[in-house]
Parts: sequence; C-alpha cells; structure tokens
Amino acid sequence: MSDLKEAGFKSSDIIVALAAVFDGYNDEERKAQIKKTNGIFELRIKNAEGKEGIWTIDLKSTGTVYKGAAKSKANVTILMSDETFQDLAAGKTDGQKAFMTGKLKTKGNMMFATKLDGVLKAAQTKAKL
Repeated sequence: MSDLKEAGFKSSDIIVALAAVFDGYNDEERKAQIKKTNGIFELRIKNAEGKEGIWTIDLKSTGTVYKGAAKSKANVTILMSDETFQDLAAGKTDGQKAFMTGKLKTKGNMMFATKLDGVLKAAQTKAKL
C-alpha cells in the first residue's frame, strides 16, 4: 500500500485511501464497481515543483490502484495538478468544470473521463478521502 505514496504529492494520500477502499471491497462489490465503470484511468498529476506522478486505477479487470503507467491500454489519461485532484476527490469541483477551465486535460476517451467523479464519490461513501 505504501508503494503508492509519492513524496511531494498530497494526492498520493488520496490514492492510498482509494486503494484501501478497493482492497476492502468484497468480491461482489468489486465486480459491481468493475461492471459499472469498465475501464482504466491513468492519472498524471503534476505537483507544485513540476514533478509528475503517475497512478493507474484499473476498473476493467482487477479493481485495483497501482503506481505507474497503465499495464494495458488506458481508456483515458487524465492530466491535472495535485491541487485539482484534491479538489475533485473532496467534491469541491467536478471533472467537467475542471476540464472547461483548463485545469484538467484528457487523452483518449473524454466521455469515459466523466466516470472518475463517480468512482471518487463511491469511494467517499466507504472512506473519507
């Protein structure tokens, strides 16, 4: 779990909490989340120093979160700042608003990126992100 942590990224705490929620799912909950989302998010987050951290949320096959680029092709790559990801996870902003204001950029299936809000909200009900 601690291998998800990245020094200098406040977002890594949120990602560790998200992974803990996924790990806490029983098989039925995991399958339901995979069926509902059915895809892979690659998150590329830049911190205040300009350093980039990469994490992948796999809700296509494994229902896990891991550090690094997607092992199989991601449905969407989402590029944003550390601060923007924290705001998304806290519900202070949504993905569409962040996209429209240029705080979030996507590569790949832009419509799939809208599912990230749902994934974060589902995790919020299980754990305080």
